[in-house]
Amino acid sequence: MEEERPRSNTVTTTSSSYSEAFSSSTSLSYDRSFFWSPPGVLLLAEIVFGLLVWALIAGSEYFHFPAFGWVMFVAVFYWVLTAFLFIIYATGAHNRIHKIPWTIISLCFNGSACVLYLIAAIVDATSITKELHRHHNYNSWTASAFFAFVVTMCYGISTYFSFQSWRTRN
Repeated sequence: MEEERPRSNTVTTTSSSYSEAFSSSTSLSYDRSFFWSPPGVLLLAEIVFGLLVWALIAGSEYFHFPAFGWVMFVAVFYWVLTAFLFIIYATGAHNRIHKIPWTIISLCFNGSACVLYLIAAIVDATSITKELHRHHNYNSWTASAFFAFVVTMCYGISTYFSFQSWRTRN
């Protein structure tokens, strides 16, 4: 027969520094003043107009024209990232995560979005030719080109505000 060993009543617990870093607030809240600030309004405009760009192209037979594939890539890629940034800024998560340089990230994000959207808008506009005028997707593609330039302007203004924010913090 086996001998019974005496049981130990000691319990060992460990704590993680990861959970302590994010335990400052357990509820999600949003910053109402952000929605009416210039960066907040611009992010909303970028989301709405960016959605129009890719929805107008996605609702057509764009896959027959490689140039519209590039426009779709840029529009969807930056639309998703802009929506994530909007959620991060609207909930104030950027104030709780201090190790990330948010001003530099915003500056690089908006600058790259402005440049790539400008290229996509030019490609979109120059891909619409007289031969496509009778094509049933002509109006959608023309509208997407217009909104691509509008989104480019929004990202350009956001780049300016990001630059001003970065310059004042350094």
